[in-house]
Amino acid sequence: MALDGIVVSNIVHEMNRALSGGRLSKIAQPENDELILTIKNQKDTYRLLLSASASLPLVYFTELNKENPMTAPNFCMLLRKHAGNGKIISISQPGLERIIDICLEHLDEMGDLCQKHLIIELMGKHSNIILTNESDTIVDSIKHVPLSMSSIREVLPGRPYFIPDTMHKKDPLTLTQDEVKVIFSGRVNAAKAVYSSLTGISPQVAEELLYRSDVDSTKAAEDLSEAERNRFYQQLRKLMDEITSGIFHPAIYMKNGEPQEFSSVSMSMYSGYECQETDSASQMLESYYAVRNTVARIRQKSTDLRKIVQTCMDRSHKKYDLQKKQLKDTEKRDRYRIYGELLNTYGYEAQPGARVLETVNYYTGEPIAIPLDPELTAHENAKRYFEKYNKQKRTFEALTEQLKDTQEEMEHLDSISTAIDLACTVDDLNQVRREMAEYGYIKKHLVSPKEARKNGVSKSKPYHYISSDGFDIYVGHNNYQNEELTFKFAEGNDIWMHAKKIPGSHVIIKSKGGEIPDRTYEEAGQLAAYYSKARDAEKVEIDYIEKKHVKKPNKGKPGFVIYHTNYSLVASPDISKIRQLS
Repeated sequence: MALDGIVVSNIVHEMNRALSGGRLSKIAQPENDELILTIKNQKDTYRLLLSASASLPLVYFTELNKENPMTAPNFCMLLRKHAGNGKIISISQPGLERIIDICLEHLDEMGDLCQKHLIIELMGKHSNIILTNESDTIVDSIKHVPLSMSSIREVLPGRPYFIPDTMHKKDPLTLTQDEVKVIFSGRVNAAKAVYSSLTGISPQVAEELLYRSDVDSTKAAEDLSEAERNRFYQQLRKLMDEITSGIFHPAIYMKNGEPQEFSSVSMSMYSGYECQETDSASQMLESYYAVRNTVARIRQKSTDLRKIVQTCMDRSHKKYDLQKKQLKDTEKRDRYRIYGELLNTYGYEAQPGARVLETVNYYTGEPIAIPLDPELTAHENAKRYFEKYNKQKRTFEALTEQLKDTQEEMEHLDSISTAIDLACTVDDLNQVRREMAEYGYIKKHLVSPKEARKNGVSKSKPYHYISSDGFDIYVGHNNYQNEELTFKFAEGNDIWMHAKKIPGSHVIIKSKGGEIPDRTYEEAGQLAAYYSKARDAEKVEIDYIEKKHVKKPNKGKPGFVIYHTNYSLVASPDISKIRQLS
């Protein structure tokens, strides 16, 4: 979800409560587009992160600190000069704009009391942090925007500061009932009509308001009835009254343990999601983006591995197709053997210089025509056919073995690809990298000895869940962890699970020597479905069996097993209600 005007209003409310009257004791700029302000207010100290990142503009309180450059950037030095030790007079938000205005009071070089405004604009690629003086003239900004970049508004020292035009959107805080008619006009759907007409309203909040109003958000705006427009206006007014009164409901909405959305508005339309309420908007944003940043970082770090795996898979598929074609060419081998045997038996019937010998195939009792080389005798023709037969027989045997190896290689690469998808930490990726080095997909020097020791098989830490009935369930999330989980950790009577004929995790239910309830089987099946290549499917077939019946094939790759008898169940990959311990 985007950082909308309502979340910004929530942040401003928290900032006013904590920072009003406080003083800026420290200003740091750890990144080109990011500030960390330390504010002391009576006995309390707060650390406020301001980010004008084009991809992730944010403002929130944080306990974390970041390493600063040896030499402070120019904007940081200017802020220390003009705002250092400044007193925070007020923090405001114009309407529901994604703008925060921190008004500071400090002594200038002459010792006179003056005011400055630190303005944080949270507008995607147009995000900025701007310092202005009392006459709304820009002192400087963290990003300079010359005329060549924007013909609408320059952001440069000495230029007047003004709020950028938001496409003539209306302020929802002051919207009248008559203006609702203007909003709901045209053939665009109702949701788009709302968020494209009102400042600070995100598409998700627009959907929520229509959901509360019992209005179909996909319906054309001009087709809404008078009653539907009235219901929408009542819900909008109710929400705006809450915002004006400082009533917010910051929460993260989770699905399968992963954050999907966040909002400072109670989102009743997400009834199927797990709602994780937070104490503040800052906690909501920090928690949400901490997980999101981890996912993004893992995705970024795994790019090279994904590319290598995909290249190897493409190469293996081409090799497999070529081998199958070559194998098909050996299908004539038995015909050559029969030709040779029949020529040795009936070759005396062949006339000298004949191109064909017509005789009877004593295997089938049917007539057969054997092509001959007229320059060779029947015996020589038979010898030539046996040579062709033996050559194709050897080719068939070699290709059959090669096809098996290539198929196993494709399955192995598929399992590595799934392990990369399931990786949640850098350590997970290091284990995958180590496996790829061990099997020659990447050079071994790309995995340092320190990483190899740190992420060896003995260090594997599968996920640990507790079923509703109190049974421990363990899930591996790469081949090394699967190997250790199944063959070193699990005991004979424990239950082993895996998605049927699909790459994925080994799942172990610790039986505790007793009978396992059906509900625990179902929950373990859901985990096996979720931690597999088919996690996006609606239903997944799961094989399960006692661990003592699971064997490792001779010279098998890590995590690969065989079993001959098993039970099956069908599970949905929904693990939102299963408690995870680690």
